[in-house]
Amino acid sequence: MLGPTSRLSTWVPSVLLLLACAALPATAQITTNTALPVTQGHGVFRPMSKVIRATGDGPMNRKLTAYGVPLVGAYGVTERWTLFGVVPILDKNLDATIPNGRQKGRRIERGPTGLGDVRLFARYTVWTRNRAGQTQRFALLSGVETPTGADEETDELGRLPPPLQLGSGSWDPLAGLVFTWQTLQWQVDVSPVYQINTEANNFEFGDEARIDVASKYRLWPRELKRGLPGFLYGNLETNLIWQGENEVRGQDVASGGTTWFVAPGLQYVTKHFVIEGAVQLPLVQELGGTALEREFITTVSLRINI
Repeated sequence: MLGPTSRLSTWVPSVLLLLACAALPATAQITTNTALPVTQGHGVFRPMSKVIRATGDGPMNRKLTAYGVPLVGAYGVTERWTLFGVVPILDKNLDATIPNGRQKGRRIERGPTGLGDVRLFARYTVWTRNRAGQTQRFALLSGVETPTGADEETDELGRLPPPLQLGSGSWDPLAGLVFTWQTLQWQVDVSPVYQINTEANNFEFGDEARIDVASKYRLWPRELKRGLPGFLYGNLETNLIWQGENEVRGQDVASGGTTWFVAPGLQYVTKHFVIEGAVQLPLVQELGGTALEREFITTVSLRINI
């Protein structure tokens, strides 16, 4: 089967989930969840542009490039409840060499373009402590990835492998926690999240567990005063991700593994919008089977308060 055995269709939306919940409030992080609130009765719209690059050794010499345009929205229902939605538009392209048969050595491209799996989830703030110039918050996250993306795409070589499909075909619940400590100068966020992936089309992607830690520091202005147009922040975030083994017809296949990213970034924050960007770079990749190794993930986005 041509194609990666790691779950790209989970991996890409998983990143989108974190970006959706993490960076919607005007002072949030880029790749990590936050417990900071969205104002009651108001919303935030966040269009993003993402590029993910991964490669694999061996006779197939696989090169994968995934482009994403996630459209993210949030709405502050109450002071404690916030609802989120992520609608991803995806373009996946796998460039590989056919390793055997009559077409051995032929270079091909495989991959679809279209709507991915939509994610819907909620955040509930269970604890808050406010002091002069700072706030601490603890919140719960819960939601589901819905099977809105096509999961039976084909090309001249037949049906695309599950990781290349736009969707998984399954309903996948997720839950997590997030703690935020914010001051006028800096902010720290910590968020573990677990997703249970279920079976569809005789295939089940391995569950995913991750913990994300992020910090940001105000670079400009050094001193706060009236009339400032905005604020420039430097971000440093890290993402530790574990993926379980996939199952085909109930049997485990060599796949999954652990990846650790570090993500430097910048944010320019104003009262009405935020412009931001980050690059996730892998520090450790211990992967099973023939899973593709990530080279980088780039994120550029705009957040608009509504």
